[in-house]
Amino acid sequence: MKKIKKAVIPAAGLGTRVLPATKAMPKEMLTIVDKPAIQYIVEEAVNSGIKDICIILSRGKSIVEDHFDRSPELEIKLKNSGKDKALDEILGIANLANITYVRQQEPKGLGHAISCAKAFVGDDDFAVLYGDDVILGDYPCCRQLVDQYEKYGLGCVCMKEVPFEQVTRYSSLKVDLLENNVYKVSDMIEKPATKELAFSNFSILGRCVLPNEIFDILDKIPKGAGGEYQLTDAMKILAQTKGMIGVDFVGTRYDMGNKLGIMQAAVETAIKHNEIGEDFKAYLKEFVKTLD
Repeated sequence: MKKIKKAVIPAAGLGTRVLPATKAMPKEMLTIVDKPAIQYIVEEAVNSGIKDICIILSRGKSIVEDHFDRSPELEIKLKNSGKDKALDEILGIANLANITYVRQQEPKGLGHAISCAKAFVGDDDFAVLYGDDVILGDYPCCRQLVDQYEKYGLGCVCMKEVPFEQVTRYSSLKVDLLENNVYKVSDMIEKPATKELAFSNFSILGRCVLPNEIFDILDKIPKGAGGEYQLTDAMKILAQTKGMIGVDFVGTRYDMGNKLGIMQAAVETAIKHNEIGEDFKAYLKEFVKTLD
């Protein structure tokens, strides 16, 4: 069984749902307390045993590269000021992982974005962590998929049940229970036109582990929903022919392409933060008293 040692993070989207904040700043760099969203995602991959990471970017997102690079001027300033803790933290960011950057030159969909990482992936199987989704928990979501991949030898997706009224905004999976929170996935559909066309209200949310053959499938699929090349359409073929594994994951997902999701991530992370958590909880308790 191949080990999952590489991850791809597609982060080329324009973030139009959170304008105007994303007019000049990529949504992946929006902060959750004191770290940008994409750092949480990279840390999740690293905590899942993955050190080689490819981030797919589009024009105007070089700030993402700068964040994970060394900053000699800042390092010297912190060192000379005796701010050793802060220095260690920023050096840690630069040393988190071996990060490669690839540019998606045209917005042709998630499937096309993953295809841009083909040279990076080579002959390996790999994980995909969507740049829109921060998933926090003691058991890293990507690790949950890697564990099931190593057990069953099949591609894996993380999933959650969504209200049937919302399933047309997501994907819908045809599933059969295997054990605990693990299911066999035999079919799927991207954004079903009506909820009646849905297989179930289980939807893919933010993470998957894919066999290398997905690239051959991506090369052959036509454009799908929204006139774009959809990764779900390629995984559908994989599910129908070989089957996939669905993991009803443990953890809390925050949609960083959604204004409410961004605020929920900030508040719920701040409450647990080791520096400001107690003070922020005290503030919230007093603030809530002022609400009608």
